[in-house]
Amino acid sequence: MSERREHVPEYRWALPSVLLGDGADGRPVRRSTRDWIVDIAMFLTACLLALLTATELDGEPRGLVLTEQVTGVLSCAAVWLRRRWPVALALVSTVMASYLEMAGGASVVGLFTVAVHRPFKISGPVAAVNLVTLVPYGVLRPDPELGAGGMFVLGVAIVATVFAWGIVVRARRQLVWSLRQRAVIAAEDAKRLERERIAREMHDVLAHRISMLSLHAGALEFRPDAPAEDIARAAGAIRDNAHLALQDLREVIGVLRHSSSAGDDGPVPDPPQPTLADLRALVEECRQAGMKVSYTTRLEGGTPAEGDVPRGLGRTAYRVVQEALTNARKHAPDAPVTVTVSGGPGEGLTVEVRNPRWAHHGRRIPGAGAGLIGLTERVELAGGTFGYGPRSDGDFWLRAWLPWSP
Repeated sequence: MSERREHVPEYRWALPSVLLGDGADGRPVRRSTRDWIVDIAMFLTACLLALLTATELDGEPRGLVLTEQVTGVLSCAAVWLRRRWPVALALVSTVMASYLEMAGGASVVGLFTVAVHRPFKISGPVAAVNLVTLVPYGVLRPDPELGAGGMFVLGVAIVATVFAWGIVVRARRQLVWSLRQRAVIAAEDAKRLERERIAREMHDVLAHRISMLSLHAGALEFRPDAPAEDIARAAGAIRDNAHLALQDLREVIGVLRHSSSAGDDGPVPDPPQPTLADLRALVEECRQAGMKVSYTTRLEGGTPAEGDVPRGLGRTAYRVVQEALTNARKHAPDAPVTVTVSGGPGEGLTVEVRNPRWAHHGRRIPGAGAGLIGLTERVELAGGTFGYGPRSDGDFWLRAWLPWSP
């Protein structure tokens, strides 16, 4: 999974600003119903705090009271801009609150907004500015009952509580967003793996059928003087394999369409899958196409029948033999092929295919090695081992071992 994760776009791992309520590049974001409720609550909170402090202005000079009232109204109205300019609102209101009491409500809302909407490297200094401005406020306008020290302690408690609350809200939003993104990525990974599985099935099935078509067509091309019966038999084989290829392709495309439209409604049904018992039919089909194939099974451990092999295990073994025979037809069509399947419960199932590396002077069927790569992935996913390559005796050897639980 770590290798696949590298292909995920990087923007998924960055917390988008729109999640926190402010637009990118300073652009405003259209508020949702929830945003309107929160903004109204913040506005009312700022107004309530401003009204509570207004009761303490009795006995103050008329000019100061007027200044307090105007500042309180403007600062409360500025709360509506907190999503667009949270830092500016917090700093301006905090500086004003260092002397003016009615700006304190907007200052508290601004600090909370910055703690929610900005990372700690920005919100931390803003909180520090709030703490610093408590000193001139306590000195210039001390409370008769609490005094300068009591006012400072109370202010520190309020700043710490509001700031901590904002940090908790931000952390929760980040967690929820992260879980949602992980769910999206997991769903996309599942879709990609499903497409890879379907592509592997298409390759395994169609490569076999098309190689059979090429083999029969090559026989007709290089033996135009063959008896009419042989020509009719080859043409019939071409027709049958073309029909089977179209049928297999229709089934796989049907599964692909179902996987694209089903969503989370349920598991995607698999097309009919072969088992180990179908190997004999595969070998016989290749023999009828002119290949020289010998097939030997040595199943032990109280399970002598091919039909008793677990379906998943038999399907993987079938695909290994199918791809090996397809490659033999591509690269050494006239060479004899030996297929051996052995093993048992607890011991594991071993599939071995060998054929001489004969030179082929005709037109070679193109191949990119995707089949062997797909087989390696398929066998490793099943918990087995897979190897192939030329041997010193001149044969090409392919071997797969698959675990078989007793």
